[in-house]
Amino acid sequence: MEEIQEEFLEQEEEESILSKNLISSRYNAPFRSTRMHIQRSNVCSRAYFVVVMVFFHVYILNVIALLLYVHYNNGPGDLVSADGDASAPVRDSRSRLPQPAPPSAGKLHDEEDYSQSFSLHRIEGIRVGHIQQVSIVPERTHEMKTLSLKPLLFEIPGFLSEEECRVVVQLAQLKGLMNSQPLTPSQGQESNQPLLSFSTEEVFSLLDLNQDGFLQKQEILSHSRSRDGTWLSPDSLRQILTGLEACLTGMLTLGDFRQVYDVSHQPQQQRSGKLHTHFKQRSRHTWLYQGPGSHHVLQTLRKRVMGLTRLPSSLVELSEPLQVNRYEPRDFSSSHYDSSSSLPETTCAHTRLAGNTSALTEVSCRYLTVLFYLSSAEDGGETTFPVADNRTYDEQALIQDGVDLTDTQQTCGKGNLRIKPTTGTALLWYNHLSDGRGWMGELDEYSLHGDCPVRRGVKWVASSWVNVDPDHQQQARYQRLVAQRHQTKSGMEDQYYPLSHSDLHLDL
Repeated sequence: MEEIQEEFLEQEEEESILSKNLISSRYNAPFRSTRMHIQRSNVCSRAYFVVVMVFFHVYILNVIALLLYVHYNNGPGDLVSADGDASAPVRDSRSRLPQPAPPSAGKLHDEEDYSQSFSLHRIEGIRVGHIQQVSIVPERTHEMKTLSLKPLLFEIPGFLSEEECRVVVQLAQLKGLMNSQPLTPSQGQESNQPLLSFSTEEVFSLLDLNQDGFLQKQEILSHSRSRDGTWLSPDSLRQILTGLEACLTGMLTLGDFRQVYDVSHQPQQQRSGKLHTHFKQRSRHTWLYQGPGSHHVLQTLRKRVMGLTRLPSSLVELSEPLQVNRYEPRDFSSSHYDSSSSLPETTCAHTRLAGNTSALTEVSCRYLTVLFYLSSAEDGGETTFPVADNRTYDEQALIQDGVDLTDTQQTCGKGNLRIKPTTGTALLWYNHLSDGRGWMGELDEYSLHGDCPVRRGVKWVASSWVNVDPDHQQQARYQRLVAQRHQTKSGMEDQYYPLSHSDLHLDL
């Protein structure tokens, strides 16, 4: 029995040893394979890391090369401001006017494609009282406050330093000031003055160039302009041409002309029921050129206007020169519009080089106005916007209790918004609405404004207008024509010399 028990115990020990070996073999095999797997993974991850780093460095080099290519291809002027400081805001690419390319093979780009490739930047007003930060000069930001939404009007304190204001005033005095004249009909204001002192028969005879007793359309259009602005106002021409189109023969006899002419010279209030007052102004003014060769303060001022408005330099540089006005005690200007409504029979004065020769009259087309206060009047001299932010606009509402709100001499205190002149402050407002496609739309009737009489002291102001033709194709043709005439011959195809406006605005 003892031998049998010993054999049984030995068998159990052998079985336990075998089972332990089997279990250890089962656990050891995966452990070894796991270690081998870890080693292989380390090798793969190390190679993967090397490949990723190589591609990353190649990508960085490609980005640097692309930036260098863009920089040297477009020129440094596209990446920094015109002042040469990188801190100035970069203009939105959507607002860049494409620089007209010189004609190749005698053929220009298609006007439709050309005109659709750019738009006008427009600052958002948000709400009345909203303040936004703008970067106009290096290492400084300005606060721009929204004063009204109708029209879109902003105030920027400290736009100019006192020293810069003093320099502009001195330059204006050196240039010489002239008495400001009321706007003529060619500048968007109707006139109720009689046509010189001629009778209806004498006017008919003057218009009848071939003296055949009939007036044709071309004969009327040939007399559509005069130097004094009183020869056939745009409204009179519209009435006469309407009467001409009603005639089956396409010609006007003396009897037909007498009826049409007498109607066209009735008071404006009786014909349309709308109010049209004479523009009145009493001040002294001059124009200061801001292009190459001008005083550096004037050039700096124009560059700041570009930075503030974010409009293309080629557009701003081809606009009117800077107008400086001096208002002495009792000087004023009645409420008026800086720009004009777009009508089929009118053309913009600044694009007359590429203008429609059949247009009846030329008008001022000013997308926006930037007004600079060069001094602070001791008393009076506020800039007034009589209908700013009105719920609706109605010309009849300008007459209240028999008083004309456009008469700033009598009713300046009744305007909705008055801004006291402060040295160095700038005002920016848009004279036109947007057409919904990024271009200049209808005249904003709420932009009606004037200057209250100065009661004590002297007020100096400067006005910078940006001229834009409501017809973007016309503006494109004008830009292209100027580019062809004033392009430099040094190989810099994008460099332009500003067009002189001395022959365009002598009567302003």
